[in-house]
Amino acid sequence: MNTLHPPKQDIEEEEEEARHEWDFSLSTVVSSSSSASDVIGAIEFDPTDNILATAGISRKIRFYGLPSLLQTDAGISGVSFVDQATACEYYICTPAKLSSLRWRPGSGGRVIGSGDYDGVVTEYDLEKRTPVFERDEHGGRRVWSVDYTRHGGAASLGASGSDDGTMQVWDPRCPPEESVGVVRPAGLCRSAVCCVEFDPSGGHSVAVGCADRRGYVYDMRKLVDPALTLQGHSKTVSYVRFLDGGTVVTAGTDGCLKLWSAEDGRVIRTYEGHVNNRNFVGLSVWRNGALFGCGSENNRVFVYDRRWRKPVWVDGFEPVGMTSGLDKRFVSSVCWRQSGVDQCTLVAGGSDGVLQVYVGKRKP
Repeated sequence: MNTLHPPKQDIEEEEEEARHEWDFSLSTVVSSSSSASDVIGAIEFDPTDNILATAGISRKIRFYGLPSLLQTDAGISGVSFVDQATACEYYICTPAKLSSLRWRPGSGGRVIGSGDYDGVVTEYDLEKRTPVFERDEHGGRRVWSVDYTRHGGAASLGASGSDDGTMQVWDPRCPPEESVGVVRPAGLCRSAVCCVEFDPSGGHSVAVGCADRRGYVYDMRKLVDPALTLQGHSKTVSYVRFLDGGTVVTAGTDGCLKLWSAEDGRVIRTYEGHVNNRNFVGLSVWRNGALFGCGSENNRVFVYDRRWRKPVWVDGFEPVGMTSGLDKRFVSSVCWRQSGVDQCTLVAGGSDGVLQVYVGKRKP
């Protein structure tokens, strides 16, 4: 009897052929009013799932009401086209380009945190439209990602990942010079920390994606060493997202997504189809439907079902496939609305500042 078995991390679950169980359609296109590059680097829904915030290199955080976007009069094609100046309800100017946004828990949707290209984490009061908190602990190196623990209400902790190779953990209620902890996932290599995310189910885990081609999962109660190392990508791990308390999704600039067990670090499945070898193209998971959304360097949006390796739906921004010459447009950010079970909403942003809102319905 053969007792030899391949390593756990090399075993991926078998699967049946992908089934297309959802009907997706483009609902609204918000055009950019900027003649210059207006890459959208972050899209976030507020706690009510009715307010949408976007940010990027325009040095503005723009806010949109989702109901008004979805109720805009559609043309013959069934798609509504609206310009940014009309659709945007208000905006806040920022001193630097932004790479990350996250609403602060326990603030009643009043405070949003941001990470910028100058290495600063800033929180903004949306009623006063002014900054109320600022941290500059990354030595001027770009902050790629900001997140907060979901439990604790106003006592939530924050974390930021940066080009300086650290994840800084902090308490927004304390003075900016105080820190809860500093983590260097890649050690002396100081590889950039591209993404941080706390377990949204309220657990004690925080996941990190790094330029050293690895993902890491830490226990917040013991930040000295990672509880898990997720090793399998061949290039930078640009995004990491919890699908649930037991699984984590990563995206890499090797052009694939991977689903991992958060218990033993095993690769459950690898997903391929989109194009990604250089830029940050976004990654978002819809937990109710176990769907992943990401952008692509061929200017398309891809949706994967956790059960199947190949995408279950693809749609293009216009112009599709412009990846050569001066016009190298790509889909740079995506975000699912978390509410709903048989109906979903996916918002995608492009490197040209265009927003596209998609709605999906489960097939009977």
